[in-house]
Amino acid sequence: MWQYVGRRLLLAIPTLLGASIIVFAMVHLAPGDPIAAVMPADASGADIEATKKAYGFDKPLPVQYVVWLGKVVQGDLGRSIATRRAVILDVRDALINSLVLAVSSSVLAFGVGIALGLLAAFRQGKALDKLASGIAVIGVSVPHYWAGIILIIVFSVQLNWLPAMGAASDGGVIEYLRHMVLPTVALALIPLGVITRVVRSAALDILAQEFVLALRAKGLFDRRVFLHVVKNAAPQIFTVLGLQFGFQLGGSVLVEAVFSWPGTGYLLNLAIFQRDIPVLQGVILVLAAFFVLLNLLVDVLQTLVDPRIARH
Repeated sequence: MWQYVGRRLLLAIPTLLGASIIVFAMVHLAPGDPIAAVMPADASGADIEATKKAYGFDKPLPVQYVVWLGKVVQGDLGRSIATRRAVILDVRDALINSLVLAVSSSVLAFGVGIALGLLAAFRQGKALDKLASGIAVIGVSVPHYWAGIILIIVFSVQLNWLPAMGAASDGGVIEYLRHMVLPTVALALIPLGVITRVVRSAALDILAQEFVLALRAKGLFDRRVFLHVVKNAAPQIFTVLGLQFGFQLGGSVLVEAVFSWPGTGYLLNLAIFQRDIPVLQGVILVLAAFFVLLNLLVDVLQTLVDPRIARH
């Protein structure tokens, strides 16, 4: 098993390197001058050139990449062009808020989705199966941002039950949790639908196999059959759960923008409008690294559940 983990770690290095190249290229090849966007309108050409030199934008792109990568390896993501603040500090604060939102929405989506998927599989063709399938279709079909807007209109504007925007980090734990409710629900809808469908499909595949029929023919209790099905379907489910959690963290740009939640998505959206290249590079690279490490963790968990995976 440890050899398998070692191989996966070695593969993660070129993956992260490739991700850094793509991130750097995409950000720098986008049209527009980032310095001109933040400099005063009456700034002289000399001031603009001095600022470019200070940020290293006067050098060729390959040189800029090597310099930037060398700093990244040392934990330095540079300084924001708009705020002059260290990017690593902005990313750290935003990542904490995004992780809180991703974990809460994932717990909701994973718990409800796995439960609905298993119930639908063991009640195939019945009313519960149709209800779970309907919820899954609705969850997959409803866009995050649209659901967020509807939730704000209903629960914040009309009923005035929950706050609509911000995180209220200075208002105590209870207030922070109240601000989390609506973005958590909005962000959980799509993964809930995906997980419900995947779990139902995986469980039905296991239920149709001969060993399950043999277990039932021997008179094994439904609870024991259920445990066998869950154990055999777990590797496939773990893969989907890992991918969905990564999407929860990196794909929450619109949800965080709708609710003004100060996470990585909100920071990324702000950096795009401000054309703040250091912040853009830092946020995207951190999210890419997190996604790679998350996939590694999922692979390790799969080997614990099914040791046969480590042999391949």
